[in-house]
Formats: sequence, structure tokens, C-alpha cells
Amino acid sequence: SSRLLLHSLLKCSKLIACVHFYVFLRNKGFIPSNYVTEKNKIEANSWYCKNITRTEAEQLLRQEDKEGGFVVRESSKKGVYTVSVYTKTLSVHGEIRHYQIKITDTEQFYLAEKHVFSSIPDVIHYHEHNAAGLVTRLRYAVGSMGKCVPATAGFSSEKWEINPNELTFMKELGCGQFGVVKLGKWRGQHKVAIKAIRDGAMYEEDFIEEAKVMTRLCHPKLVQLYGVCFKQRPLLIIAEFLENGCLLNFLRQKGRALKEAWLLSMCQDVCEGMEYLEAHSFLHRDLAARNCLVDEHNVVKVSDFGMTRYVLDNQYTSSNGAKFPVKWSPPEVLHYSKYSSKSDVWSFGVLMWEIHSEGQTPFENRSNLEVVNDITKGVRLYRPHRASPQLHSIMYRCWHEKPQGRPTFSELLEEIRKLAENQE
Repeated sequence: SSRLLLHSLLKCSKLIACVHFYVFLRNKGFIPSNYVTEKNKIEANSWYCKNITRTEAEQLLRQEDKEGGFVVRESSKKGVYTVSVYTKTLSVHGEIRHYQIKITDTEQFYLAEKHVFSSIPDVIHYHEHNAAGLVTRLRYAVGSMGKCVPATAGFSSEKWEINPNELTFMKELGCGQFGVVKLGKWRGQHKVAIKAIRDGAMYEEDFIEEAKVMTRLCHPKLVQLYGVCFKQRPLLIIAEFLENGCLLNFLRQKGRALKEAWLLSMCQDVCEGMEYLEAHSFLHRDLAARNCLVDEHNVVKVSDFGMTRYVLDNQYTSSNGAKFPVKWSPPEVLHYSKYSSKSDVWSFGVLMWEIHSEGQTPFENRSNLEVVNDITKGVRLYRPHRASPQLHSIMYRCWHEKPQGRPTFSELLEEIRKLAENQE
């Protein structure tokens, strides 16, 4: 019996040692091993959204606007998972609640303490049928963002030339630098934006050649170019239509009503689109709020990328011209017309400033010549009233005098995502 007692004590001491070691690991920032093994089990599920922030999850759920819509995402705590749920039971405008999936001492998972399960998919499956402490049951799994499915599914990336007889013109939307922009339909069902190019406004032959490349650029945060009608005049450019129009006008009309998290989300939208262009070695050359569009769910997409190369207006293409975007341009562009991804980064910093100042004009009371002199001397934009010091610090890094001193869009995106996660 003494041997049995000794054996039991040894087993007990080993167990205590294991527990202490586990607690030590938790305190050192490690995570339970079964969180790691769970990752393989959950990644195949439609409700799992990899690399999505709290702000992005909220944006996605509001877009779907469905009672009980939900996603499962990695929390800001590494390896821990959060369920984000949308409900209209608390407010007619809809609210989103975030629940961290917790783990018991016996390595069971739960959202509501009385209902524990051996895996995360089992937890989700249970709450799809029972609210059990949540604001609503998990009724509708919302898929991950990032799949490039153009609104006009009939367009092929290979078929960049569009038959003008398949277009219907509906109403005028406005006037751009190249000519009139109209709302139209392709084959009577897909809404599109149709740009009719004013005679003498652009280098048409060069653009038509480049359009083949531009139609293949496809990302959820870029305004999709579908094709061109070039066998008649005026030349027509067919692009994705976005309900809420120009970002600059949107900010001036509705910016005050948007929360800081949403403004940051808009910056992230643009940064995602620009990271894609950067990865494909494609320059924008005129990034600004006026050249971004907003869809019906307030998602921002980058528009008119690379188009300044085809402008025939000397005032627009020369840094001495009245129309040249001096207030968005870095020193190397102002002095040497030297464009790169890093000159786009400078412009992105100014665009972030525009978003957080609700559409104000940068250097508003300064002439272009004064701005050139100021920038050359090292003067930079002040912190706008809606931007945190951390965000202004990111902007400021975009405005480094030398291109090599500025971050890449990939680095910027990582920093913006971290800021968004800190709102957890």
C-alpha cells in the first residue's frame, strides 16, 4: 500500500508540474496546443475569415445586413478566435457583438460557459441552433472578403474589346478629366460606368494598347476596368459602377457622421488596392480622394490608376501647370518628374489626411508655388482633427523627403491593420 501511495504522489506531483509549466507558458505568451490543432479544423469552413480585423468583420457583416450573420476570425491575441455576430434585435440600425472562444482547464471550447465542446466547429454548430447566452443564434455564415468576382460576370478578362451595341446609356453621372461619364447597362442587365473620351483629351492609341493589361488587374479594392469600345468615336471606357460616387464628395457630405474606425477602414481599403498595384509593379501617379470611389456599402475602391500617362492637357502633366496635383506630390516628382511606388506612398499619406479631415483640401490657403517651396523646406501637413497621433505618425512616414525612407504599401497595410486591431 505504501508503494501505491508513493506512485500516486509521484503522478500527482507530475500533474502539478505540468500545470505549473502550462501556466508558465501562458504567461510567457504561448497558446494551448489545441488552439494550434484547431486551426486545421476550422480553415475549411465557410464561416472562417482568415486575416480579417475587427473593423473588416464589422464592415462585412453590415454589408450582408442579415440577422444572425456571423464570421469567425483570429483575435488580436495570437491564436485565439473571436465570433463576430450581427443582430437587429437591439437596434433597427443593427449592432455587432464580438465573443471570444474560450477554453476550459480540461481543454474544451465554449462561448457560453454551460455548453462546452471538444472542437471549435462543434461550438459553432451548437450555436447555429441555440443562442444560449449570445445576442442571437448564428444563423448565417458570411464568407471571407477578397474573392474577385466582378459585378458584371459576363465580362471576360480575355475579351477587353466591348461591342458598343451591347451598351445602353441611362443618365449622366458627371464630367471627368477625359470627358463625360454616364451610367449605363451592358446587355441590359449589368450596371456600368461609361466614360466617353472627349476628342483630343488623351493619347488614345497608347491607352488602347495598355487597356489589355489594365483589364487583367483585378482586386476587390480596385475599380474594375471591363473594356474599351475603340472602333468608333468617341472612344468609350467601360468600368465598374459604384453607387456612392467620388470619395472626396462622400467625405464632404457624410464624413462627420462616420466613426473613426470607419475612417481607418477606408484608409485600409485604399491601402489594400495599392498594395496589389505595388505587387504588380503598376503605378497610380495621381492617388487622391477625388480618384477613389465608394460603393453602396461604403467600401472604397481605387480608380483611374495609371491614367495620367495618357492625358494630353499640359496643365495636368506639367508640374508648372495649374491642374497638376502639386499638393499630393513628393519632391522628386515636383522637381524631376520621377514616379515610383514610393511617390504613390507619399500621395497615400495625403489621402489619409483627406479622409481624416473629412474632405478638406491639403495646404488649403497656399498656392501651388508656395506648397512646392514649403515641401522642399521640409514643411508637412498638420495632424487632422479626426486622426490619432499614431495614425499621423504613419502619415508622416509617407512624407519622408527621400523615397527610400518611406514605407511600402505592404508595410503600411500591416501597420493600419495593427491600429484597427487595437480597437478590439
